[in-house]
Amino acid sequence: MRSTVDKALAGQDKLTLTYETFTGECSDEEIERLAGVGRQAKADVVIGVGGGKPLDTAKAVAHALKRPVVIVPTLASTDAPCSALSVIYTPEGAFKRYLLLPRNPDVVLVDSEVIANAPVRFLVSGMGDALSTWFEAQDCQESGAANMTGRSGTMTAFALARLCFDTLMADGVAAKRDCGKKTVTPALERVIEANTLLSGLGFESGGLSGAHAIHNGFTVLPETHSCWHGEKVALGTLSLLMLTKRPAELVSQVYDFCMAVGLPVCLADIGLAKATDEQLQAVARLACAPGETIHNIAGGVTPERVVAAIKAADAEGRRRK
Repeated sequence: MRSTVDKALAGQDKLTLTYETFTGECSDEEIERLAGVGRQAKADVVIGVGGGKPLDTAKAVAHALKRPVVIVPTLASTDAPCSALSVIYTPEGAFKRYLLLPRNPDVVLVDSEVIANAPVRFLVSGMGDALSTWFEAQDCQESGAANMTGRSGTMTAFALARLCFDTLMADGVAAKRDCGKKTVTPALERVIEANTLLSGLGFESGGLSGAHAIHNGFTVLPETHSCWHGEKVALGTLSLLMLTKRPAELVSQVYDFCMAVGLPVCLADIGLAKATDEQLQAVARLACAPGETIHNIAGGVTPERVVAAIKAADAEGRRRK
């Protein structure tokens, strides 16, 4: 559905707004379609409103049009708003590639009241996305891998990534409770900041590793498409902890957090209760594809090790349930 609205500004100039509805996937096809609308409208600026995939699409469209972009999240469900990156999927919803952009959004406008009035599942999903930030940045720091800009991560980036984790641990449960009551509180404000700004800066400037790569692998299975990005990233994070043999106390802390806020802790939680070895091998192959961020882990990673890590994470989650 498309409509155009004229609004008088200061009684003199007119601002023409062309609205276009996002069709559901941040795909090359959708980006090209919307860029065509922008060219026809002779757009001076692109405004993205919504969750992660619409915002990533808006950034990509603005890049195609060589125009500024304003990002207005209506959910705190991912770390997409602040980054100079769009995640491109196939029209069917499988991960395709990362589109690295030359600049970050020109404006990011977040209204906490809007976030508080969205379904609480989206906030929890955003915590799942943010949960990976510190671990993935830590992997890049230890291996010397480049961040998403191709440069080495800075002390500031790693400190922000750690702050993201600490904020979730301190305020995540309270933020979920308060969002469920549609009430803006200091705890909710801090988690909104962690989900959007701290996680966005942390992953972009600190780097990604296995959690997002395993998420990307999960997208090859249609059974997971009813789950949100951050929900699959959360299980990718638990798998990463097994893959990299993090301390048992830390692993336990992360499982406790996921169960407390309602994030997935086993394959059944993302629609894969009956996952076969062949399906998990397909996930692992995509997670370990050439150029994937899982190769930022020191020592090398194989699909066989990824399958074993996913199975270990699933077994521990089922045991705790």
